Amino acid sequence: MRSPRDKIFITCAVTGNLTTPDQTPHLPITPGQIVEACLGAAEAGAAIVHIHVRNPETGAPSIALEYYREVVEKIRARNPQLILNLTTGPGGRFVPSQDDPKVFAPGTTLMVPEKRVEHVAALKPDICTLDLNTMNSGREVVINTPGNVRRMAKVMNEAGVKPEIELFDSGDIAMMHSMLEDGSLSGPILCSFVMGVRYGFQPSPETVIYARNMLPADAQFTAIGVGRSAFHMVSQSYLAGGHVRVGLEDAVYLSRGQLASSNAAMVEKARRMVEDLGAQIATPRETREIIGLPTQLADAA
Repeated sequence: MRSPRDKIFITCAVTGNLTTPDQTPHLPITPGQIVEACLGAAEAGAAIVHIHVRNPETGAPSIALEYYREVVEKIRARNPQLILNLTTGPGGRFVPSQDDPKVFAPGTTLMVPEKRVEHVAALKPDICTLDLNTMNSGREVVINTPGNVRRMAKVMNEAGVKPEIELFDSGDIAMMHSMLEDGSLSGPILCSFVMGVRYGFQPSPETVIYARNMLPADAQFTAIGVGRSAFHMVSQSYLAGGHVRVGLEDAVYLSRGQLASSNAAMVEKARRMVEDLGAQIATPRETREIIGLPTQLADAA
């Protein structure tokens, strides 16, 4: 049984792929807004920022390298200690045609695995996510086949980037173990349980403990709450021996009926919650040590 850690790190997911400007006027859209959101989250106590980018004119999700490059370079110039975690989730969605289900319909984003990690190879962030889920998602399907995730992991390994394994259900944990066995992944594992997606892990203390107990003993994990479970999972993750994540990717409300005014406000609330429970918040340098990242950037800053 794991006890709560003395020091935990906070990750802030500042914009995501599915949150829309219609849901909140505070969603960062442009590269400049995303940079400021990340830096504000860091000032509030986040050691890691999880980054998607968007088309600055339309607000739609994007995978354009030019936007990632602008965000990464501007953050590194102003806060080189902050740990950057780039998404590789876009590119795995399939929408079947109603008349011929084997033919894709609009909204499909499937692409070759190497394209999904092109920005990772080019920019070499500290961390990038690696989704292992194949699952129903709304009216669509997310597809991450064993072969494709191994191809993505190979690019990450060659770039020297640590993957954060995103786990949406218990079968994903089984795949993670298979990848550890064949060398596609190497430990210690950094992972997250995504809780609250309709057809995946459902948010509860029992689910967190069940998922945690399937991990290698030296794994570092975060239980992420989506929507109304966002702050519930802050406390549950900490109490189960994990770390915490919040941000406008995961939820838009700070409390019932109150929109979060910023990502920083969400980090501040999460920080208060876990400090009241007895936690100390890890700095970026301490977080690098916890998850096994090089500390040279922190030393040079």
